[in-house]
Amino acid sequence: MTDVVLRRPPALAPLLARGALLSPVKRPRPDADFPRTRLVLPALRVDLARLAAYERVCGFATGDDALPVTYPHVLGFPSAMRLMSARDFPLPLLGLVHTSIDITRHRPLPATGSYELGVYIDGLAPHRRGTEAAVITEMRVGPDVVWESRSTYLARHRTPEAAEAAEAAAAVTGRKEQPEPALPSVAEWRLAGDIGRRYAAASGDRNPIHLYPLTARLFGFPRAIAHGMWTVARCLAAHGTPQAAVVRAEFRAPVLLPGKVTYAARGDRFELRHGDRLHLTGTVHSALSGGR
Repeated sequence: MTDVVLRRPPALAPLLARGALLSPVKRPRPDADFPRTRLVLPALRVDLARLAAYERVCGFATGDDALPVTYPHVLGFPSAMRLMSARDFPLPLLGLVHTSIDITRHRPLPATGSYELGVYIDGLAPHRRGTEAAVITEMRVGPDVVWESRSTYLARHRTPEAAEAAEAAAAVTGRKEQPEPALPSVAEWRLAGDIGRRYAAASGDRNPIHLYPLTARLFGFPRAIAHGMWTVARCLAAHGTPQAAVVRAEFRAPVLLPGKVTYAARGDRFELRHGDRLHLTGTVHSALSGGR
C-alpha cells in the first residue's frame, strides 16, 4: 500500500460530481481490483465551529473538550470519498449504500488536539445483494492509533456468484439471520424535514438524497432520507459511550424526513425503529473490557 500525503481535506462537491459521472461505466464485482492507496492528513485540526454545529444537530453536549465518538468519521469522509469516486474504484458511487460501521475509540480525543488521519480501502467482498467495500479510517497521535473505524458500503447488482459465496461463508461460520426481540422504547423523536440539510452543513455530506424531496425522488425515494451516520450519532448521544468504547451499528432501512421514530435501548444494545420497521441496530461496549 502506498501512502499519499494530503495538504488539506479534499473538497466534497467535485468528488460527488466525478463519482456521479463515472458511475455509469463501473461494472462492480467482488474480485475486482481496488485502490491500494492510503490517504494521509498528517496534522489535522478540528474546526470548532463546525464541531459545535455537528454536536447540536446530533444531540451531543456542546462545549466539551472531547470529540463525539462518531465525529472522526466526518473528518475522514472526504478522504473516503476521494478514494470511492476515483476511476480505479470499481463500485459506482451513485447508489452506494452505507451498510455498517464498527468504531473503536481507544481514549478520549481532545477537540483541540492535532491528529494524523489515514483512510484506505480494506478490500471487496461478495454480498447477497451485490458487492461490498470496506473502508478503514484511523486517527493517530504519534505512533498510537487512538480511534479507528471500519465502514462497509454496498453496491447492489445481480451477481449469483456473490450470493453463493456469501451463503457459503455464512454456512461455514454458522451465522444465520435471527430476528432479535424488540428493545424497550425509551423516547419518541419527531424529525424535522431539514435534518438532512442541517447535518449536511455540519458534516459536509451533501448527497442529494438527504436534502430535498425533489432531489431524493431522482434516486427513487419518496422524500429526503436522514443520513445513516446522523441516526447512529443521535442514538449514541442518547445512549452515552464509555471513554474507551467499541461501537457497532448496522443500517437496516432509510428514515424518511420529516418523520417519527422510536429510540429503544437496553443494556449495551440500541435501535431505531418506526412501528415494525427497523432502521438501525447497534451495540456499545467498553473497549477496556474487550467486549464487542
